[in-house]
Amino acid sequence: MELGFQEKRRFDMPYKVFFVEDEIVTREGIRDNVDWKANGFEFSGEATDGEMALPLLQTIQPDVLITDIKMPFMDGLQLSKIIRERMPWVKIVILSGHDEFEYAQQAIELGVTEYLLKPVTIQNLHHALQKIAAQLDREKKEQENLKKLQEQIDENRTTLKERFLLKLVVGAVSSTEAIEKGQLLGLDLIARCYLVVILKTELRDRSEQFDYAEYQHVQQIVAGLVESNPDIFWLKKDWEELVLVMKGNIPEYLEEERDLLLERIKQEVQKTRYQLAIGIGTPQKRIADISKSFVEALVSIQNADNENKNGLNQAVDRGELLKVDKSAVENYLRCGVKEDFDAFFDTFIRPLGETALKSYLLKNYIFVDVVLSTVKLINELGGEIDQVIPELNSIETILANIKTIEQLKEQTYKILSSALAFRDSQTNKQYTSMIQQAKEFIERHYMKPDLSLSDVASQVNLSSSHFSVVFSQETCQTFRDHLTEIRIKKAKELLRTTSLKAAEIAYQVGYNDPHYFSSAFKKNTGFSPIEFRLHTSS
Repeated sequence: MELGFQEKRRFDMPYKVFFVEDEIVTREGIRDNVDWKANGFEFSGEATDGEMALPLLQTIQPDVLITDIKMPFMDGLQLSKIIRERMPWVKIVILSGHDEFEYAQQAIELGVTEYLLKPVTIQNLHHALQKIAAQLDREKKEQENLKKLQEQIDENRTTLKERFLLKLVVGAVSSTEAIEKGQLLGLDLIARCYLVVILKTELRDRSEQFDYAEYQHVQQIVAGLVESNPDIFWLKKDWEELVLVMKGNIPEYLEEERDLLLERIKQEVQKTRYQLAIGIGTPQKRIADISKSFVEALVSIQNADNENKNGLNQAVDRGELLKVDKSAVENYLRCGVKEDFDAFFDTFIRPLGETALKSYLLKNYIFVDVVLSTVKLINELGGEIDQVIPELNSIETILANIKTIEQLKEQTYKILSSALAFRDSQTNKQYTSMIQQAKEFIERHYMKPDLSLSDVASQVNLSSSHFSVVFSQETCQTFRDHLTEIRIKKAKELLRTTSLKAAEIAYQVGYNDPHYFSSAFKKNTGFSPIEFRLHTSS
């Protein structure tokens, strides 16, 4: 039996045992004759009484304490009581004489593990030690299981938090539901104002080699600076992007806190090869309006990203290869029809989806990119996302159920078709006459060099960003492209019907720079102004 136990524990870490006994003969006899190692223990120390033992016990932190009851200065029961309070994990073995029954009762009340009567034989001690080692093994295994269970709970909790925060920033959860679910997840959302910040991590020198492990480390640095603040909630939206939801009591103070935090983050990230692109939304007073701040941050960071990319030859990394072309999604939402969905999906989503389905995270990123582009459009068109696309109230279930490329296609179609239907309903209700009014205003003022989108937007009582989306959706061209088209059309008329010089025509159709006019004219017609006049007069 002992051999089996020895074999079982051969490779395990030994448990530490400490021995307290005032009789030197008994102490040395037990210390030197018990086979501690064979029973899974390491003899880690000894003392002559409880008072002498206490400082040693605090230093050694043993697993097992063996102590005599009757000792001078501090007896075994007094020592056991202190150890039970200060080191409750320690297993206590009491050694007692036959005439010390009332001591035995007190020992039992203290919860000692073993109570051995003197004279104690080596065989009895071996047996007791084996029982205690087995008990410690079971407790150790239970603690490991509890630790794994807690890690799983924490991991699931983190996933649930990210899903909840995703619904919060895309506006797919009501204020009441947000407060209730947030409380269950340990997130106190109640505040007077909120704002959203998006942080995108990218290489400072885009020609350098992308290192995913290093990249993750940078994101961990950022997360470490925000996760200890109870007024900041964050989620990883993308391989590159972190979304921060900040709350506070006064907008000015909240913006000040945001700026201080961003400065700290920048300082830390500057120590690496990476830099941050930052998108910032304005403070909002209601939980339901957090999505507005998010859309503002999203537009802000996309604009900054587009500016940074102009003229740069970027090295394409594996992250970029698995990202949805958001401009393609937005273009489809503005100008596409349901009948074109198959072609759109096969061109822009399916090539990513085949790879992404092998990864839970990548699959989520692709679908979330589609959702965010949809949310952005619906918000800008004045819609409520939870009313237009109620399916988003169960987005976590949708993501969990996407297992095949066809399921991804089905869910993407549901989201986009709902958005297209809303877009078309808005068109029928209010935008036809408004677009006509805008076009008439452009026709009357195209010759002004400083004519801007905001000038036209103010004429139809819309914000610049809202008008830009509506105009592009209704005409399938941007305001700038439409204005250029009008100016080039007028220039053609003047080239055909007058003898004005090209420079004079440039000024009449709204261009301050004749050279820029000539360049724009050739880009749109294939001819320079002079070539056009010669070609049409021949």
